[in-house]
Amino acid sequence: MNIENIESFVYINHYGSFNKTAEALFLSQPSVTARIQTLERELGCRLFDRIGKQIVLTEEGRKFLPYAQEMLKTLQKGRQHIRRSEKLPQELRIGSTISVSNYLIPELLPRLHERCPGVHIKLSTGGTEELVKRLLAGEIDVAFIRKVMHPSLRTAAFYEDPIHLYVPSNHPFAREESVSVEALQEHKLVFFECGTLDWLRIHRAFEALDSPPDIAFHVDNSETAKKLILRGTGIGFLPAVCAREEVRDGRLTPVRVRELSEFALQTSLVALRQDDSAIARELAAIFGDLVREGGLASSPLKGRSGPEPLRAADDRPEAVSAPSR
Repeated sequence: MNIENIESFVYINHYGSFNKTAEALFLSQPSVTARIQTLERELGCRLFDRIGKQIVLTEEGRKFLPYAQEMLKTLQKGRQHIRRSEKLPQELRIGSTISVSNYLIPELLPRLHERCPGVHIKLSTGGTEELVKRLLAGEIDVAFIRKVMHPSLRTAAFYEDPIHLYVPSNHPFAREESVSVEALQEHKLVFFECGTLDWLRIHRAFEALDSPPDIAFHVDNSETAKKLILRGTGIGFLPAVCAREEVRDGRLTPVRVRELSEFALQTSLVALRQDDSAIARELAAIFGDLVREGGLASSPLKGRSGPEPLRAADDRPEAVSAPSR
């Protein structure tokens, strides 16, 4: 039984999509389909059903899933054992944006410490431009930042975090499948400005309105924005990862805005182009584990499933690392 077929099965369950799995594994969609068809022939059963636009596990697929996940974990342990023979640095200096530091780093660092117990980890936070300068100056080894293009740097897409409108769970919008952008005019907004082009889509949608929305608070910190929304002072757009605990606890609800297409904030793993360290590969492998286990899954909108996928970097052949295969 081919382990790559099993890997595709686990990824499809996670992403709920053959296309997204193909992007995450750097494959074509027909190749992923062929892998699943081969696995189904070997097992003698169907693993997925299509319900509308959703891909869901069959009963046989649900039974097979924990065994498939365990096989991938065993393979990863073997790879770790081999890689431990590589020389690791005594210290790893990681730079990250504030949002990554708040929400992703606590998931990553304990696992990195387990894999590389002799490595001292030093974390510093800052904006993308500042961290790029520190990378080029040799002051940090890797950085979790927005996508950058620079001849001396290698960039690999690491995580895509969907942006949704969030409201307190007792808000009238929380009972709606979706709302119109015009409806936002009737409510105070907490606007978290993170400085990326994706947020311009929200601004453009507002420009189409007869009158601008009531932006009561304009902040540059997602935690501040979230707490203001939780206090009922307004509603606002947030990256899903920063609100996942509040959604899980029933305190916030994500709402779809019909006029706004899906968009997300992308975090990339960036290092100097000549650096091909084992640590960078370990970081990418850890993230692959978290994806397979659902450890970074954010609460989806109604009718949606799973977080956004990893995507191939523009300089894919020289990327720091893809999810471990």
